[in-house]
Amino acid sequence: MWFKNLKAYQLTQSLEFTPEDLHEKLSEAVFRPCGNQDLATMGWTAPLRQSEQLVHAADGRLLLCLKKQERLLPSAVVNAELDNKVEQIERETGAPVGKKAKSDLKQEIMHQLLPKAFTKDGFTWGFISPRDNLVVLDAGSDGKAETFLAHLRKSIGSLPVIPLARRSLAADLTSWLKGEQLPSGFELLEEAELKSPNEDGAVIRCKNQPLDAEEIQLHLESGKLVQKIGVGWDETLTALLQEDMTIKRLKFSDVLKEQNEDIPKDQQLARLDADFCLMSAEAVRFIQALDQAFGLSDQA
Repeated sequence: MWFKNLKAYQLTQSLEFTPEDLHEKLSEAVFRPCGNQDLATMGWTAPLRQSEQLVHAADGRLLLCLKKQERLLPSAVVNAELDNKVEQIERETGAPVGKKAKSDLKQEIMHQLLPKAFTKDGFTWGFISPRDNLVVLDAGSDGKAETFLAHLRKSIGSLPVIPLARRSLAADLTSWLKGEQLPSGFELLEEAELKSPNEDGAVIRCKNQPLDAEEIQLHLESGKLVQKIGVGWDETLTALLQEDMTIKRLKFSDVLKEQNEDIPKDQQLARLDADFCLMSAEAVRFIQALDQAFGLSDQA
């Protein structure tokens, strides 16, 4: 149970419910598979497959999982079938098929093909840490995160959260790259993306490149701002930090992961529980370090 991305949200009010209360609320929107005519379905599922509980509580944090299933019906397949149908009708009638008739035919084709279409499952994990006033999601995009939050808000009635970072961090990250002393525990890796604030929006991407190189500094002098930068933190993780504080390509160190290696392989649920405790604790520490480094909690 190791997240690969982080999106952090701050709770503005305390959430007053137990894991059992939350499980009961989520049960009203539990995941169901796609029916014959469903393009997609979405709902809550057990975050740990070895359990039937929709909420996994550990170390004061609550782990949830939103599952989405969608039918794979490529437009190319539908359009090819439509073209065949239209050609056949026009050949038989000697008259062109009108726009509305084509639209009706397309719906009919989709209706026929949907039950035969393969399905694809997707999962979004997130945890609530009431004592830290945080909701943390394994999501690399705003859309995926907002879908999770919207479903959670609908399930529990309200969800008083705001993004932890409510301003761009581009200026701060640019200062780091210009040589400003880094906050304790942070180091820069050899990856960054810079963008010009001008209308042309010129973008420079570098990887496996020392960031103190002269050519990088010249781009900074020309006014480009850091949009993404590789960071290491406290020797426990590395990540790509974006200017909106989305954290991607999150990798926890082997030394950290190996702390639970002594748990027997036949105790899989215990191992998953221990991994979640370890991962969530480090994720929260990292988010709190970013909060302190950028003064996010002091935002107006």
